[in-house]
Amino acid sequence: MPEGQERSGSGGKPFDIDKRWFAGAWEQVRANKGGPGVDGVTLEAFGERLDDNLYKLWNRMSSGTYFPSPVKAVPIPKSGGGTRWLGVPTVADRVAQAVVARLAGAQAEQVFVEDSYGFRPGRGALDAVRAARRRCLEFDWVVDLDIAKFFDSVDHGRLLQIVEWLRWPRWAVICVERWITAPVAMPDGTSVPRDKGTPQGGVISPVLANLYLHVAFDVWMGREFPDVPFERYADDAICHCRTRMRAERLVGALRERFAEVGLELHPEKTKIVYCKDSNRRGGGLPYPTRFVFLGFEFRARTVKGPNGLYDCFLPAADPAKLAGLRQAIRAWRIPRRTAATWGDLASWLNPWARGWLGYYAAFSPWAVLPVLKYLNAKLLAWMRSKYRLRSVRRALARWDRVTRVGRGLFFHWRHTTFAHS
Repeated sequence: MPEGQERSGSGGKPFDIDKRWFAGAWEQVRANKGGPGVDGVTLEAFGERLDDNLYKLWNRMSSGTYFPSPVKAVPIPKSGGGTRWLGVPTVADRVAQAVVARLAGAQAEQVFVEDSYGFRPGRGALDAVRAARRRCLEFDWVVDLDIAKFFDSVDHGRLLQIVEWLRWPRWAVICVERWITAPVAMPDGTSVPRDKGTPQGGVISPVLANLYLHVAFDVWMGREFPDVPFERYADDAICHCRTRMRAERLVGALRERFAEVGLELHPEKTKIVYCKDSNRRGGGLPYPTRFVFLGFEFRARTVKGPNGLYDCFLPAADPAKLAGLRQAIRAWRIPRRTAATWGDLASWLNPWARGWLGYYAAFSPWAVLPVLKYLNAKLLAWMRSKYRLRSVRRALARWDRVTRVGRGLFFHWRHTTFAHS
């Protein structure tokens, strides 16, 4: 019996699944929130008859009669144009997926490599960026990988071979096969069958994506290019090479490898980058000298050292992310919320600021200051509207008093209270 699986007293059912797993899976799904699937059942409605719903789900899964509903397709606009489709399973299917994900995650941790960071306990995107920062100072060249339409391209046969190789329980393998082949319900009412891919939006999708690329990329890299370290977060990866020739050879080999496993490197977005700085001034032409990884732009940045100023290849928040945030702040229309109090605004903005700054200010925090000053300018405009402060001098004087006395009111004020436009 696989580690972690317990007898559940299934009364002669084909599969033994511990009923207690479903309560934990429900808590995970509820914490992640999300909307209803094709059946229209919300988290609240599912929770109203929780014991009954969880029992029915356990009964169907342990008897082998569980079949998922079609996946609801939800269009999400891309920042650079175009549309990305999320696949939203029903609440019941999300709970079922969470049951398998909890079991599968523990087993997968026993085989994952050190440089895989995505959707793993105790690891995160900042850990991957931190490792990339360190290696960019050591290696002159980076291969910035972009897998074209990865989640739409996963080969079902290979994916099922992987989960069987890991010796998942038979009931879990059956569920995975049914999830990845469930049709997609489009907004226009049509149903689209799937013979490859795993939709983004499902609880199990990150686990399956990690497993697929573990075999297709991580293990292959360790075997074929053991001298090339990498960082991978889900389908986002960069590799570090000491020479241009090694980087060029790696790109060619990866194109062949991905073709073998049903994937494709994006011909334009995949690129070789020269990590140019004060110690590496030449030899990189005509290659680019910057790249973006997990929301951070890596390039030469001027820093101060013991011997004066010099250029160092370092990450900072991606300017495109900062521009998008400025647009979001503008759309919030803070100056018009004159019915709100200082406390209301702080309660609204602080959760966002903690999460956003906790990530994007982790490296080169000075890069986010223009956005924070822009936010402060909007708060200053709100204050002038609310208290009818027509005089700029009086408004700034009041702003200085508020930020001095209530420095801890807004989380982002610990970075800057500057608001002069």
